This record gives sequence, C-alpha cells and structure tokens, in this order.
Amino acid sequence: MLIHSMPLMRHQDDEQPPQPRTPSRLGPAFGLVVSLALLALVWKLIIVVRHYPAFVLPAPEVVLRRLLDEMLGGTLPHHAWLTLIEAVSGFGIALALSLVLGYLLAHAPRIERILAPQLAAMQAIPIVAVAPLIILWIGGDIRSKILVAALVTFFPILSSTIVALRGVPRELVEMALISGANRWQTLRYVELPLALPGIFGGVKAGLALATTGAVVGEFVAGRDGLGALINISRGLFDTPLMFAALVTLAALTLTFYLLANLLEWLLVRWEW
Repeated sequence: MLIHSMPLMRHQDDEQPPQPRTPSRLGPAFGLVVSLALLALVWKLIIVVRHYPAFVLPAPEVVLRRLLDEMLGGTLPHHAWLTLIEAVSGFGIALALSLVLGYLLAHAPRIERILAPQLAAMQAIPIVAVAPLIILWIGGDIRSKILVAALVTFFPILSSTIVALRGVPRELVEMALISGANRWQTLRYVELPLALPGIFGGVKAGLALATTGAVVGEFVAGRDGLGALINISRGLFDTPLMFAALVTLAALTLTFYLLANLLEWLLVRWEW
C-alpha cells in the first residue's frame, strides 16, 4: 500500500501550480537607503580612525550642512540648473541622431562596415582631449558644453540601437512586409517594440554620461555649472563645497537613471 501511494502523492504535488512571487516595490528604495547609510558610516569611521581634517576629508554632517546652506543660498541650484540644461540638451541631440543613424546602419551592413572604424576611433579618443578643441572652435558658451555632452552620449546609444534592431527576428519583419505593412508600420509595430529593451540599455548609459560630458566642458572652460563650481572650490581648498557639488551631481545622475527606468517600465512592461 505504501509503495503504490507514493507515486500518487508525488503526482499530486506536481500538479500544484507554483506560487507567484509578489515583487516588493520598496525593495530598490530600501536598498538605496541602506547603501547610503552604510557609505556614511564607513565614511565617518575613516575620518575618526585616520583623524583627517575637514579640508582633506570632511565629515558627512559637515557636507550635509554645507549642502543645505548652498541650496538655501541659491548657489547650488544656479550651477546645477545650468549643468542640467547642458546634459539634457546634449542627450536629446545624441538620442535623435543615434536613433536615426542606428536604424540606417542596422539595415545597411555595408555602410556600417565602412563607418564602424571611424566611429570606434572617435569613441577611443578621450573627451577630455577633445573638449579644449571644441571650446576653441565654438567658444566657451553653453553650446560647446552641449556638444561635448552630445559626443559622449552618442556612441553608447548608437551601439545599443544597432545591436537591438539587428536582434529582431528576421522572419517577423518579413512576415509583416508580406502582410502588406510598409517600412514605417514595420518599424512601429514590429522592430521598435522588440528592440526597445536593448535600446534602453544605451539610453540609461547615455544619461549617466551626459552629465559627465557637461561637467568636462565646464572643467575646461566655464564659470557656471557644477564642473566650474568644483574647480572653484578646489582652488579655494573648500573641500566641503566640492563634496556638496559632487553630491548634487550624483543626485542629478541618479534622477536621470530613475526616470529612464520609469520610462522603460511604462513602454516595455512585458519585460518586467
């Protein structure tokens, strides 16, 4: 009796549907808070153990106090707003150009083989070496910073767009064309929805790099912006102000990343 009942019990267990896992919405936020708390704790311990003075490594509470003072005084909002404009404008230009060129290169392998070495060579040159030339040719105004941000952002989005579009199954595209869809309809209803997850990988990387490009331009030539503020605070040996500018820059980049994640969730829900 026992031998015959064991397979039956195993069969009944196999028929039970797996319980779906309910994702916790507080998980990412909780992880961020915990990681920041650990970072502040380690930061404070290093200062206590090594006895660093404030001009070498200020304590977290000193940086927080200076951050609030500069926020209320209007210094940080002024510089952060200019960096935000440069980063968003450069990202928008790079996004538009890379999506169009990425679509063309994904459907024209011969042209892609010709342009790929030039694009790779451009990407291999550090933007710090190119930024002075751009500022020399265009000037030290906001246009040069936008162009630097666009150049830094362009290649990651272009690469992800080409790879994502080429990853769309060819039979689906041919089936849409055979069914009477034109190129625009095929792109809108077949290629773009399937390529969006891969494209968003480059978009999120590009958003992070856009602030880097804007700050590099401000480093080279600029009186305003977070990069210029970091340069000024370094010259004055005002390390708490430098840390406050770095924290603001990190907050901008994190906000960009979270907004890109939200947009990806809205447009590519089937992947989540």
